[in-house]
Amino acid sequence: MGRNTRKRRMPLATKAIAGAAALALGGGGLVWANFYASAHEENSANNRTKSNAARQIATIDCPDVGQQLSDVPERARGEVDGELASMDQQITDAYQRLVTTRQAQAGDAQYVQNAILGPLKDRRKVLIDRIKLEINRAGGKAPGNLDELAPCSGRPADQPQPTDGQNGDGQGQGDGQGQDNGQDNGQGQGDGQGQGDGQGQDNGQGQTPNDNGNGAAGPFAEDFIDINDVPPNSRDLPNGLAANGRSGSRGSFTTKCGVNENKLYNSDNIIVAPGVANGAHHMHDYVGNQSNSSLSSDDDLVVAETSCQNQGDKSSYFWPVLRVQDGTQEFDAADQGGGAEGNVGRILQAEEAQLRFVGNKRSKVVAIPKLMRIITGDAKAFTNGLKNANTSYSCTGFEDRQSTDKYVLCPEGSRLVRTSNFQSCWDGQNTDSANHRDHVAFVQADGSCPNGFKAIPQLQVRLVYDVPTPTIENGQVKNPYAVDSFPEQLHKPITDHNDFINVMDESLMNKVVRCINQGKKCT
Repeated sequence: MGRNTRKRRMPLATKAIAGAAALALGGGGLVWANFYASAHEENSANNRTKSNAARQIATIDCPDVGQQLSDVPERARGEVDGELASMDQQITDAYQRLVTTRQAQAGDAQYVQNAILGPLKDRRKVLIDRIKLEINRAGGKAPGNLDELAPCSGRPADQPQPTDGQNGDGQGQGDGQGQDNGQDNGQGQGDGQGQGDGQGQDNGQGQTPNDNGNGAAGPFAEDFIDINDVPPNSRDLPNGLAANGRSGSRGSFTTKCGVNENKLYNSDNIIVAPGVANGAHHMHDYVGNQSNSSLSSDDDLVVAETSCQNQGDKSSYFWPVLRVQDGTQEFDAADQGGGAEGNVGRILQAEEAQLRFVGNKRSKVVAIPKLMRIITGDAKAFTNGLKNANTSYSCTGFEDRQSTDKYVLCPEGSRLVRTSNFQSCWDGQNTDSANHRDHVAFVQADGSCPNGFKAIPQLQVRLVYDVPTPTIENGQVKNPYAVDSFPEQLHKPITDHNDFINVMDESLMNKVVRCINQGKKCT
C-alpha cells in the first residue's frame, strides 16, 4: 500500500527549541518573550508611539519551497518531505530569535538582517541543495529557480501594537510573574505589581504588552469583523465556491463521525510531513480514523478504529484546533505545537461537525480513490498569499455572509461557523502529488472540471462552536479566539485549512457515488 513512515524524524533544531522552551516557561506561561517589550524598554524615554511600534519587523516571510515542487519522483518524496519539514523548523527557530531579541534590534537597525535573516538564508540554501540532489538522484529534474527561494524577508506589523507606553495604571497583563517599579507612565502612582511574560520585568511604564498570553503573536483587533459588516452572498477568494451539486449530480451523503470526543490531538502532519515529529507546528483535531500520527502507514490507516457511525468510513478528517486565548493552561501549554510555539489558551471542541459529500453541477461523479489525500486552504497563506486560501467564518443565522480574511464577531444567541469546501476534481491517476495539490483541482467558473480532470464527490466540512465573543477596546482585543497556526503566521484567519484522507471501504464509497448521482440524500 506504500507510505510506510515508521522512521520518525525530529530535527536537532526542534530538540534545541524544546529545551529553550522549558527554560523560558514561567508559572506555566508561554515561551515566546514579550514581542515588543524589550524594544519599548530601550526607548521608553521617547514614549514610543503605536506607529513606531508598527514599523518593527513582526514576522518572517519565506518563499514556500514545497509549493514549487510539482515533479518529484515517488522514491524521493519521503526525503524531500523531510527536508521541507526541516525548513519549516528553521523558520520557527528564526521566528523565536526574532521575538526574543527586541532590545538588540532596537539598538541595531541591521540586527534582523545580519543575525537572523542572513543565517536563515544560508541554512535554507543547504536544504535546497539537498532537495535538488535527492530529486536528481531519483531520476527527476529539480526546478532551476530553487536557489532564488533561499532568502527570507522581515515583514513589518500591519497593525499598531499595544505597547505605546500610554495610559498605564501600574499593572501590566501577561502570563507569568514579574515586578514593575511601582510607577505608571506619569499619570499617577502604580500599585507596585505587574504581570510579565515569564520571569521578565515590566517596562517601568506600568504596562506590558496585552498579548493575550501568546507573546503578541496575534490575533489583533484588526483580524476581527462584526458579522453584520460582512457583505452577503460573497467570499473574497477565487476558490471560495458555493456548493456544487445542483444539476449534474444533485444528491449528497453525510457521514457522522463526532466532534473529537476522544480528544485525539497532535501537532503532526501525516500528509505533508510523514515521519516527522511536530511537522505541523500546531495542534489538530481528528475525527474518523483513530490512527493519525506522522508514523501511521497506509496499512495502519486501513485497519484502524474509527469514530464514524458507519464503520466502513475510516477516513481521516482533521483541522487545526480553535482556541480562546483566555489564560487557560491546556495540556500542551509547555509543548511544541502548543504553548511553546504560541498556540495558547483553551481548546474549543466543536458542538457540531458536519461532514457532507455533494455532487458536481455539470456531470456525474466518480469514486474518490482509496487513500487519496486532499488539503484545502493554506496554513501559510499570511506569507504565501491567497492562491490556495479557502476557508471561511460565519455565524448561525448569517451564513450567507462568509468571511475569509477575518474572524467574525457573532451577536448574542448566534454561534460561530467555520466552513471548508474541498477540491472536487481529480486528475484520474494520482492519490497525492509532490506539492499535495496538483492531483486535485477546484471546479471552473461554469462548474465543470478542468480538462483532463474527473468530478469526484466534494467534501464540505461545517464546524459549529459556542465561542465567547471577544471584546475590543481602544484598538485591543481581549480573550480572542484564534485558529492554531505556524508561529510566524500570527494566527491569521486566512491560514485556516482542512485535511482529508479517504479510507472508506469500496462498498461505502460506491454508496456515496450512487446517492449523489441519483439525487438522493443519504447518511
